[in-house]
Amino acid sequence: MMGMPTANDKTATQHLATNGDLAAISERIRADFVAKTAARDTAVTISRELIRYCSMSIRASHRDEWDEAERLVNEAVRVSREMLTKVKPYPELYFTGYTQDAMKELCEAKITLAIGQGKPFPVPEDIGAEYAAYLNGLAEAAGELRRRALDKIRSGHSHESEYLLAAMDDIYDVLVTMDFPDAITGGLRRNTDMVRGVLERTRGDITVSFREAELKAAVNELRDQLQAR
Repeated sequence: MMGMPTANDKTATQHLATNGDLAAISERIRADFVAKTAARDTAVTISRELIRYCSMSIRASHRDEWDEAERLVNEAVRVSREMLTKVKPYPELYFTGYTQDAMKELCEAKITLAIGQGKPFPVPEDIGAEYAAYLNGLAEAAGELRRRALDKIRSGHSHESEYLLAAMDDIYDVLVTMDFPDAITGGLRRNTDMVRGVLERTRGDITVSFREAELKAAVNELRDQLQAR
């Protein structure tokens, strides 16, 4: 006759059951990590492509090549949607640095292109960007608007440079009110300080340009008067 199960037999059976459960758990974890790593690697590659399109679009906008700039930024939008689709199931990837940095670059490109064409500021929801990425994109766009304003100044003082300065003023007025922790805003405070410096330098450059244009006009008027005598 078989004897009653001993305590050792019960312990061995419980150990086998526990070990089996743990093996199943570890396989689920491993499968999740494999999928997450694949999504991360793909997203990093796509984010680089996205940033490249944004940079090319901004360069085209500075050359007033609007059709090319629009084409490139539309490619950037397409790539951004692909990237977000890959990371959407994984919040830790969706909100990670490279994903949000790439979306910030897209916001910068969209804003620079819109303001350069005299259009309204694009809406973050239309871009598909989180608010922190949008605000930091606004800050980065201010630097690009300064570059465009300086280009206009070099070709002679124009009302467009004043319009660009007004847009930069609007950007700073918004950013300076976003007094929240950097963990919420993605380090916006540092970028806001940068915008303040860029804005004041641009204001000074445009003021000097305006005074020079006034002086030149006055000199030309006086010359014409003397020649007419």
